[in-house]
Amino acid sequence: MLVFYSCFREMKLFNLSTLLAVVFLGFISSGTTLFAQQAQSQEISEADGQPVLLQHLPDYESVRATAHFTTDKNNLKAAVTDPILDLVEFWPGTEAVTAVYPEGRLVIVEYTNPQSSAEIDARIQQHLTTTHSSIVYRRIGNYNAFVIGAANPVAANALLDKVKYQKTVQWLGEDPYILKKLERYMVSTSRDIMISTVLVIVFGLGGSVVAGIAAGFIFFRLRDQKRAHRTAYSDAGGLTRLNLDGLSE
Repeated sequence: MLVFYSCFREMKLFNLSTLLAVVFLGFISSGTTLFAQQAQSQEISEADGQPVLLQHLPDYESVRATAHFTTDKNNLKAAVTDPILDLVEFWPGTEAVTAVYPEGRLVIVEYTNPQSSAEIDARIQQHLTTTHSSIVYRRIGNYNAFVIGAANPVAANALLDKVKYQKTVQWLGEDPYILKKLERYMVSTSRDIMISTVLVIVFGLGGSVVAGIAAGFIFFRLRDQKRAHRTAYSDAGGLTRLNLDGLSE
């Protein structure tokens, strides 16, 4: 009886430890799966479950077959072999998409804040000023966009014009930067008013001078034409008279 009880107790302990291990492994597995899903994209479309950044590609439906999304730098460099991507950093939350267009291969790298995007932009701008390459680059919001292998820069810039940064920041409470925005608005408004006032004064004076010259010229021509058609007149009574005014024959 004691042997049976001991075996039963050990079996219960074994089953309990096994159950706890299974639950723990299941929790770790679900957590890993959730982390993997979050690592794929921070924004998923509710319509088709695809990353929203993919849908920001110009004419996405036409390039869906060649579109590629990643959150890893090495993965992006495997898809796009160009040395300029060595300047790009993938900090936590960074996402990138690429697709092939007739104008070239478009690469969009999205950062979570403007500071990161501006830092990468400074690196790329410095690199492009010292290196001649077939790359057309532009910073659009928090996007750093490239057209790699662009044979026609005009067409590549037109493609970049179609890339729109559609995210906005909305504060739940009072905007902490409201004073800076008002100050910037007042400065820009005052500047525009001053420039407009100077332009109005300059153009007003210029217009007045031109209008005065034109009116004087027209008045002179009309008086000259009237004087040309007048009959010569003299009050000398047939005597000799000096034609000082040019009106007598």
